[in-house]
Amino acid sequence: MAEMPRALLEVKNLVKDFDVSRPWLNRVIERAPRQLLRAVDGISFTIDRGATLALVGESGCGKSTVARLICGLYAPTHGSIVFDGVDLARISRRSDMLAMRRRFQMIFQDPYASLNPRWRVRDIVAEPMRSHGIARDDRTLRARASGLLAQVGLAPSDGEKYPHEFSGGQRQRISIARALSSNPEFLVCDEPTSALDVSVQAQILNLMKDLQRSHGLTYLFISHNLAVVSHISTTVGVMYLGRIVEIAPTRTLFARPLHPYTRMLESAIPDIEMSGKARTPVAGEVPNPLDPPSGCTFNPRCPHARDKCRVERPPLAPFDGARVACHGIHEGWIPIEVAQAAA
Repeated sequence: MAEMPRALLEVKNLVKDFDVSRPWLNRVIERAPRQLLRAVDGISFTIDRGATLALVGESGCGKSTVARLICGLYAPTHGSIVFDGVDLARISRRSDMLAMRRRFQMIFQDPYASLNPRWRVRDIVAEPMRSHGIARDDRTLRARASGLLAQVGLAPSDGEKYPHEFSGGQRQRISIARALSSNPEFLVCDEPTSALDVSVQAQILNLMKDLQRSHGLTYLFISHNLAVVSHISTTVGVMYLGRIVEIAPTRTLFARPLHPYTRMLESAIPDIEMSGKARTPVAGEVPNPLDPPSGCTFNPRCPHARDKCRVERPPLAPFDGARVACHGIHEGWIPIEVAQAAA
């Protein structure tokens, strides 16, 4: 019997452009060209079965666009998304695509906007089962919805209520129950805790870890908060202006952040232990994505930038157990000791 491939998801050279041009008549009158915004700029990564890859970065870096590309809400401009050995772009039959879509689901950021306020909770949770033909009769649907609600820490009787009767954390639990109802293997979690209080965030993260162990789930976890992903991820990819600038196992990245942007993000994490470590606040503003800097896009904010950084784009290349896109790290003018002091 052949072994199952280790990587469940493989993203190769993924690019997404959005047309943000002015209306056609304005362009004709003003003789202005079309304007494209590159939200995702040639990123590649893999996620092994049962693992969690977290994509982290400031707002506007393209991480949520990656999530929507993987779930099929956007079509990629270039590149490929391979799920369990199948290139999603090559699936032509609708029935084959529906069968593939059943295997992964998405948990959205805002639990207040992602649930239909006119439906009872049991109908919200049962909808994926109806859509994919997993169960059709009302008795089976209600029984499975009640079981899913119990799994996420709610009472089966909560199925008779409406979303407005629940708190934000409870609504996100309902969203997780809905995502699990099609028996998926892979969950795309687009900042599922960012709209919640800190204490509730911890409850949802612990729930997701428990569900991952019990169901054998694989996660892509999107967040802007490194402190959050440290508790749930096995690998962390740091994104900046549509590109991955560093990707490493979670322990490696937190023990020895390499890219100057990663160090800045880590410095923004509150130091509750009062360790006295050196801290470098995130300085400057994210450049306009319609006119990104040449070379390394982080060079206007980087304290170590040199002329080469302003001209030549650094490749995402291996470095001591990680991959990092930084000339200074690979050529040695940013000492690794500085990274260790910032960890």
